[in-house]
Amino acid sequence: MSKLLEIKDLSVTYGGINAVRGISFDVSEGEIVTLIGANGAGKSSTLRSIVGLVKPSGGSVLFQGKELNGLTTENIVKNGITLVPEGRRVFVNLTVYENLKMGAYMRSDSLETDLNWVYELFPRLKERSWQSAGTLSGGEQQMLAIGRALMSRPRLIMMDEPSLGLAPIVVQGVFDIIHEINRQGVTILLNEQNANLALKAADRAYVMETGSITKTGRGQDLLADPEIREAYLGKQAKKA
Repeated sequence: MSKLLEIKDLSVTYGGINAVRGISFDVSEGEIVTLIGANGAGKSSTLRSIVGLVKPSGGSVLFQGKELNGLTTENIVKNGITLVPEGRRVFVNLTVYENLKMGAYMRSDSLETDLNWVYELFPRLKERSWQSAGTLSGGEQQMLAIGRALMSRPRLIMMDEPSLGLAPIVVQGVFDIIHEINRQGVTILLNEQNANLALKAADRAYVMETGSITKTGRGQDLLADPEIREAYLGKQAKKA
């Protein structure tokens, strides 16, 4: 598999605080790659810097061999990367349909094929297409946030804590959709608090601690690692 995304010596600094400390990793086309780690480890800052929402203080972000540093978020999305943000951040006063259209606001071609694809992935969104997004449940809003991101036709979709605040049965449904999106050809970079499901889903994973990558490996290998199980799975380790 060819490398789709390459991160080289990436650093992110907030007012003298080093949130990300010169990390390097890559994502190959067709993979699910996950970042795990405690809150404050730098995972969200990494995703936000890749998509241009945070300006890196050092390093390179290459997508299909092209340097992205210095590009606007709009141009990065045009290049084929999109982000499902932490907390979903749907437009609560707009309808489901209008939210999906917002995901394609830079496109000038027909949206019908992609809209139908999103509705096939999330039939509930089709049922609620003219309903205000603010009246949806948390799980439905997460579906909408993912669907909105897909409307830009990304080659790489990044998801920041997609299970946050959701009931366990809903979380499993979200991961089922992640697998299906990947099966249909979209590469995925995931930052996820549920390390058990994240590692089970991942082809490869990177462990972040205080802004640095401390361990990497196949998702299943890290899932079996006693140190990882103790540090990040907690009670889940006894059930896995």
